[in-house]
Amino acid sequence: MSLQLKYIKHRLRFRFAAGTSRGVLTEKDIWILKVSRSGQSQVFGLGECAPLINLSPDNLLGMEGELDRVALKIQEFNLLEGVEGCLKLADQLTSLEFPSICFGLETALLDLLHGGNRVIFPNQFSRGQQSIPINGLVWMGDKEFMLQQVNEKIRQGFTCIKLKIGAIDFEQELSVLSYIRKSFPDKKLTLRVDANGAFSPEEAMQKLEVLSEFDIHSIEQPIAAGQQDEMARLCTSSPIPIALDEELIGVINRVDKEILLEKINPKFIILKPTLIGGITSTREWIEIAEANNIGWWMTSALESNIGLNAIAQLTAEYQTQIPQGLGTGGLYFNNFDSPLKISQGTLQYDLSNYWNYSELEHFT
Repeated sequence: MSLQLKYIKHRLRFRFAAGTSRGVLTEKDIWILKVSRSGQSQVFGLGECAPLINLSPDNLLGMEGELDRVALKIQEFNLLEGVEGCLKLADQLTSLEFPSICFGLETALLDLLHGGNRVIFPNQFSRGQQSIPINGLVWMGDKEFMLQQVNEKIRQGFTCIKLKIGAIDFEQELSVLSYIRKSFPDKKLTLRVDANGAFSPEEAMQKLEVLSEFDIHSIEQPIAAGQQDEMARLCTSSPIPIALDEELIGVINRVDKEILLEKINPKFIILKPTLIGGITSTREWIEIAEANNIGWWMTSALESNIGLNAIAQLTAEYQTQIPQGLGTGGLYFNNFDSPLKISQGTLQYDLSNYWNYSELEHFT
């Protein structure tokens, strides 16, 4: 009884223009994978391939050609030998040039292994017994738009807020931070900022000094990836702890990961399974980081609820109390209904809610 893979392209539509230092997003294409056993199509696992334009290593023009190749190759297999067997099979079938496909296939295989009910890892989170603390994400925009988001996140019970910075006037961003800190001291509200590599190496330290006046927990990727010497110097002298994000993308083998973290020695790393090669690669980053006393948290990369669900369940495999970046499920008009819900600054798996794939009826 061989394994079967089907896929379908789905276009997610944002509820608002989502601003980053790399541009404004209004829609996003993803590919949903369905893995089943031949003759048993009613029991299937789902996975999501959600590459990001101008950021993912994936060749977007070659996505469907690569998926066709994987679909043909997977028919040679018929056994799912536990979690490690599924992860090994996904690694064997996919190319390093398509990390989002590896993550999507890992997820679909694990889902099928556990019965095809969107359980990727049976743990307290997926059983609805544990919530995951998350940060509230504030997108770039004019000052009024950002303040509106801040107030809404605080009203929703978030105690950790992350602001995207670096795309609008820096003084306006400082004004937003000043407003937050005047109303909410650091003991009541944790502030993170994400520059997405927007600062130049020459100006970065000066801006970090200014930002440090607002009791910032951490800043993600203050300068663009690929400038390891400059980043290492910043990590040594920055008044704000630095977290690597884009710096991890495209670093494939374990030795290179070890060299990167030992050289730059950041305070934190940000893990996005879709962009860094999936579950196996993410677990390897965590192992290396913890061996070097480097903190980490997981972040979604604008996936639909299918991908977000997998990342959340992977996160719950670890004992971590630091807020995670898993609050992006409400970004889209046409996301898939799921048991995932946000309440009082936490992500929860509410078993009274159900998955709904009405947008994919002709596929599933």
